[in-house]
Amino acid sequence: MEEEIVAEFKKSGFDLDEEAEIAKKCLTFCINYSLKPSDLVSSWEVYYLNRQLNEATVQNAEMDGFLQHLQNEQKEVIIKEEPDLHFYSSKDVDMILNDEEIDTKEGILSSPTDRSQRVYSEPFDSTPQTNGNIFSSGKTPKLVTPFGQRTNKFLVKFSINNVPNTENTEKKHDQENNEDDIIKKVQPRKRCSLIVHGSGPEPGCRFMYDRIEDRFNALENRIKKRATALVASGLYEEPVDPTVASQKSIFTVGMICCDGEGHLNEKSTLLQSSVEHSGGQRVRLELQKLNQFSVFPGQVVGVEGHNPSGHCLIASKLVDSVPLSAAADENLPPAKKQALDQESQSTDLSPTQAELSVIIASGPFTTVDNLLFEPLTELLAYATRKPPQVLILLGPFVDSEHPEIKKGTMDRSFDEIFHMEVLRRLQDYAEYMGSDTRVILVPSIRDANHDFVFPQPAFDIHPPDLKHQITSLTNPGIFEANQVKISCCTVDILKNLSGEEMSRNPTDGTPSDRMSRLANHVLCQQSFYPLYPPAEVIPLDFSRAAEALHISSIPHILILPSDMKYFVKVLSFGEGSEAEGQAKCICVNPGRLAKGEGGGTFAELNYCGGPDTTNAFIIGI
Repeated sequence: MEEEIVAEFKKSGFDLDEEAEIAKKCLTFCINYSLKPSDLVSSWEVYYLNRQLNEATVQNAEMDGFLQHLQNEQKEVIIKEEPDLHFYSSKDVDMILNDEEIDTKEGILSSPTDRSQRVYSEPFDSTPQTNGNIFSSGKTPKLVTPFGQRTNKFLVKFSINNVPNTENTEKKHDQENNEDDIIKKVQPRKRCSLIVHGSGPEPGCRFMYDRIEDRFNALENRIKKRATALVASGLYEEPVDPTVASQKSIFTVGMICCDGEGHLNEKSTLLQSSVEHSGGQRVRLELQKLNQFSVFPGQVVGVEGHNPSGHCLIASKLVDSVPLSAAADENLPPAKKQALDQESQSTDLSPTQAELSVIIASGPFTTVDNLLFEPLTELLAYATRKPPQVLILLGPFVDSEHPEIKKGTMDRSFDEIFHMEVLRRLQDYAEYMGSDTRVILVPSIRDANHDFVFPQPAFDIHPPDLKHQITSLTNPGIFEANQVKISCCTVDILKNLSGEEMSRNPTDGTPSDRMSRLANHVLCQQSFYPLYPPAEVIPLDFSRAAEALHISSIPHILILPSDMKYFVKVLSFGEGSEAEGQAKCICVNPGRLAKGEGGGTFAELNYCGGPDTTNAFIIGI
């Protein structure tokens, strides 16, 4: 029967990691639950999809979670047959025990307000709190969840070791044998300076009032600024109207458009020039002569080519980035800068001397089967043992896609969940670690407790006595820590670009890194969201987008969280070779901290002056 189980898995396209061990466990499942091998594999496929696993390999570490899934399936079958039957869970027992404790100790039940104050008056404890509450007995109830049952914790899934040291060799750490270390408080590194660059909307702003005129002006200004920058570089002549028939080669600047509602292809590619040069007319763009290209709707490009008939511009060269010398637009109004302490005024570090340690995590911060925020608790426990100078948390925090929030089955408002489950934990962490630690929060359009608009204002939070430790940024947000410039955007632009991009790889067989190419579009277009029209789920407000989405200079670290696979890439920006001063940027997709019912990943960076002297790790929670 074990051979039959293995055969069924392979028939469905799954490989087995530890074949003998997994087959033995699956045989036990079949016997205990009276399942055929085909039924077992069908249940695995459901579990595989629910957990959003990436690899088509059955891991031995997933067997405990799979067993829980089978038990839940059996329970649902029994409930359908016996609708009046009630199953007592550990939550019921904890609730009863907790009420008894309160009755015994106080004589009467406390009000919800008093109880919540008592619950969160405890100091920060780095021990993972499974349900986020500390009961009066001081003992944490052990709720059995798939996340709590995982075995491989804090394993490095990807690393860039440019400066090996003793810390890096100990990255297979923080297993369950660290129980003794939770009492030991580790002091964080030296406090870093922090300057916030803000040009996004303010909390409480009005939105959804953009007009067609705002959209037109936003697109027209993008084309005009790109044309001005290309001409200012001295490498290109003044753009001309691409719709006029001409036998000689011309240079023009315009925006890539699609002729129809489908995906972009070589037959449907149009170029829309500016009103100044062509009255905003479009012309078909022929890309057949190009050895390689990568285009998407909304991309503003320079095109060298000729249009013999007046109906089709045959491109011989595509310019999708501004030369480095012209990358910063001097005509832009200066962005607001908020220095959050006096250190940033006196600190004078050159970029080659800048050093910064950061931990980056992107939501969701709780698994889909509960609202216990276990991954967030364990991340804070990790950050307590290995304290960074900056902890960057990117939304969603209260995920509108979470099943319980979609159903509306909670007994608390979205704001209460955010303040009690997220902010209280962060306040405890900041108080426990001391004044040298910093926490950065960036919202997401998926946050149920925040404005559904992009660009997005910062969270309107004012933590008492912790304003210099917990800082909320706009989305997208830009800040400097120890003169390391960091830009971040929680909208999944990589996934959106991936679905709309059309590309041709070089004919000489040179390998092309697709994720680097997609991330490079953000820098080349100098926009956090260069795609137009935007994806249906993106509430892009053009009346506020012009300044908030513009990237005026290349950051040292670009954070683009995405549902696509985690990565750390070094991007090169600008034309020419490294010897001519080609700029570099580290792009990070930390993955999601919670994936389905299990844990996801986060990123840890030790930046030392530049990409070539930076250590980066993607770690499974």
